Amino acid sequence: MLSKKIGYSFNQPALLHQALRHRSAGAPHNERLEFLGDSLVNLMVAESLFLFWPKADEGALTRGRANLVRESSLASVARQLDIGEKIELGTGEMKTGGHRRDSILADTLEALIAAIYLDSDFETCRSTVLPWFEQQIREIQPGKIEKDAKTRLQEWLQSRQLARPDYQLIESLGEDHARIFVVSCSIPEPKLQEQAEGSSLRLAEMAAAEKIMIKLETQK
Repeated sequence: MLSKKIGYSFNQPALLHQALRHRSAGAPHNERLEFLGDSLVNLMVAESLFLFWPKADEGALTRGRANLVRESSLASVARQLDIGEKIELGTGEMKTGGHRRDSILADTLEALIAAIYLDSDFETCRSTVLPWFEQQIREIQPGKIEKDAKTRLQEWLQSRQLARPDYQLIESLGEDHARIFVVSCSIPEPKLQEQAEGSSLRLAEMAAAEKIMIKLETQK
């Protein structure tokens, strides 16, 4: 039973049903809840890291939070809670295994967090949600979190007084609820260009930057 897994029993079951209803299944779906949940989980994780890492500077805290609330991390938490099998999807998403896709799992987790908050209060929501992240928070260390590929590429170029990388949207594919973005990343010196795709512009840009960084590190 989901309530036992997540550690919370809803007073308003309709909120839970909406949180688990993907846009492809029709209205009322979970996109508005996802918007609120994104802010809530960022705040909760940021506060937890601030208290757990009393000597960490802003940069370490920022990287720690980004590590914990990125799409793949949220999807991992959703899998631990067995949320995927509870998501209500449209026929097309069901056929393509949408309940296993990181983007859908992460979005649903954020919507669920918002639903718990609206069903109770901030303190109750925080005490319910933070245990989901407790193991990851304890495992990561401030000085050992690798910067994301975009940041690493930017710093590599800056250290050599080279121009910033240029990111261009090549195309976006699929329906609105399952959009895939194709992005190119190019740098002037050495002259390199790579393309990558992702479920958001940011993820596509990071993937393209990672490809550039791999080439630069290989050239060393």
